[in-house]
Amino acid sequence: MLAYHRLLTAGRPSRWWVLLGVALVVVFFLVAQTVAAGVIAAGLILGGLPTDVALDRLSGTDEVTPSFLALVNLGWAAAIPAVVLAVWLVHGLHPGWAVSVVRRVRWGWFATCLGLSLVALVATLLVSAVLPAQGNGAEITGELNSWSRTMRDFLLVVVLLTPLQAAGEEFAFRGYLTQAVGTLVPSRLVAVVVPALLFALAHGAQDPPVFVDRFAFGLVAGFLVLATGGLEAGIAMHVLNNLLAFGMALAFSDMTSAMNPSGGTWWSLPVTLTQSLVYLGVVLWVARRRGIATEGTPAPWGAPRRPAGPPPPPSELVGPDPRV
Repeated sequence: MLAYHRLLTAGRPSRWWVLLGVALVVVFFLVAQTVAAGVIAAGLILGGLPTDVALDRLSGTDEVTPSFLALVNLGWAAAIPAVVLAVWLVHGLHPGWAVSVVRRVRWGWFATCLGLSLVALVATLLVSAVLPAQGNGAEITGELNSWSRTMRDFLLVVVLLTPLQAAGEEFAFRGYLTQAVGTLVPSRLVAVVVPALLFALAHGAQDPPVFVDRFAFGLVAGFLVLATGGLEAGIAMHVLNNLLAFGMALAFSDMTSAMNPSGGTWWSLPVTLTQSLVYLGVVLWVARRRGIATEGTPAPWGAPRRPAGPPPPPSELVGPDPRV
């Protein structure tokens, strides 16, 4: 039986295969983002915009536009098929092992985690109400922004693509990177810390409180992956976090400030840590009560599956069994 971070050792465990897998994921990500940029730019140009204006909207240099946000979301969503291909083609394992130790998405468990993330959100709002202002560069005036065509476009992008973006980041950092690091170094601590650090660094230049907040988020999400044997809990937390952040920006602030937070204070950490730690606690409690599997028995693609002992508890059998 193998923990999530060690699943790839059942396939081709050599460090060279790991490096090849990382390269495949990076190249696929860059190619997908380039293709998405070309498609979105073509759509803007065919819609009547001059080429320079269309490219400027996609750059995100001066301000975040719906087109730029769609490009970012699609780029990270491409990490999902990239990771699936790496696990299958490079490591010779069923793609489902990229998701969990039961070789599939546990949809019932994922739905449960979405509900638990709302519990953590309530605790966050209570803590936020009694602490000083947690400025993060976004001016929240308390007055609703007026409805506009731009807001409509942003809303469509957030609702349709942001969940895929959050899932893509989890597949990349808590998924393949966790398994890649776990293949090279069996330590659970290293398998959690390294992807969390890379996750925080991947967000670019940022104020220290913002960096620490993202690093802490990555640590909690990484620990949840090992403690629950899959990506479902981390994806649920990430999806709700991003939907809330973008929703608040659309309603009371602006998307440019939300995408590029600055001027953050250390007072923001108790609020975000409350959300992460409360979520961590309730997820671990429910996972133990439901007997969520934390280890699996992968075998190379096409090989007979090894005996897995007694059947998993009913909580892991909820929902369909899609081929990831």
